[in-house]
Amino acid sequence: MKYESGRIALTSFVAALVTFAFCEYLIVPYLNSLQYRIYNVSHQQISHRAVFLGYTFSAGLLMYNTAMPSWKNFGMYVSILSTFHLTEYLGIAFTNPAAVNIKSFFINHSPAYVGAAIMSWLEFYRKVLFCTNETKPSYLQHKKAKNHTLVTHGVYAICRHPSYAGWFYWSIGTQLILQNPICLLAYAIMSWRFFNERIMAEEVYLLRFFGQDYVEYQKKVKAGLPFIKGYTEFVN
Repeated sequence: MKYESGRIALTSFVAALVTFAFCEYLIVPYLNSLQYRIYNVSHQQISHRAVFLGYTFSAGLLMYNTAMPSWKNFGMYVSILSTFHLTEYLGIAFTNPAAVNIKSFFINHSPAYVGAAIMSWLEFYRKVLFCTNETKPSYLQHKKAKNHTLVTHGVYAICRHPSYAGWFYWSIGTQLILQNPICLLAYAIMSWRFFNERIMAEEVYLLRFFGQDYVEYQKKVKAGLPFIKGYTEFVN
């Protein structure tokens, strides 16, 4: 059951993509060949995008209704996002038909939009991976799994919490790029406070799981975030 939610989510998306490919490369071209005078290239492209958004909307509903709790929010998000792009096109079509075109869906209106979307998906997936008990709101692991071992090599030889450090510096970096001094300070303070509390709570359990081995690890490797030492009650 550990990876059941991931399998259901992936199955939903694969089903949607297969259905979209079937419609795009078989059904729609066949209809266009029968009604060549009605459909032109622009209409074909519009129908392709509408079919894709329709099936992603359905995939989101399927995920919300069948997936494990940690994936339900993503299913709702997919359906809402699909609805947004569909209504963008319909809104322009009804209010200003002369201006409607393939770009009215706003699916890929800028590289920044695509990049932000991909980053949000990766961040959500990373959080899901942290979830070890989907019936509780906390992502902290309260019980040691049989295959849970202390990893001290690779990136963990540089800092104890590389994912937290990466997110912390990434969030600050986004505001540096945008040159937002107020948000830069706010992001730094809020992120630091969150990860300070998070690391403190997490290391309490890690010390219970690995005992003296984790104490020695704390002595050798820093947490990875500025002025955060973690739970160091047993570290001399």
